[in-house]
Amino acid sequence: MNIKPIKTDADYRAALKEVETLMMAEPNTPEGEKLDVLVTLIEAYERKHFPLELPDPVEAIKFEMEQKGLSVKDLEPMIGKSNRVYEVLNRKRSLTLRMIQKLHLELGIADESLINQPVEIR
Repeated sequence: MNIKPIKTDADYRAALKEVETLMMAEPNTPEGEKLDVLVTLIEAYERKHFPLELPDPVEAIKFEMEQKGLSVKDLEPMIGKSNRVYEVLNRKRSLTLRMIQKLHLELGIADESLINQPVEIR
């Protein structure tokens, strides 16, 4: 197994090509182990060179509402009465720790997204 660190864009592209050839490798075989190692190296390179920004908390909530067909009424158990839900969705009120916990548990929104500093709207 000839594997080296991914340091450049060319190394990255070469590793992706190699992974493509190994996609059907069986687990616990030399090819499968090579695939595992290459995927780990690629993920580390991508985290460093292509970081993903977390979504704004309100946008994350609105996205989940849209995806799951939820209404303001559906958010009341997690946020509070409908006027409080509207305040959160209109950025008039910040999320509390309890709201974050409930939204994470009930809707599966990543807590990292919910505690992310909201984008200021001008």
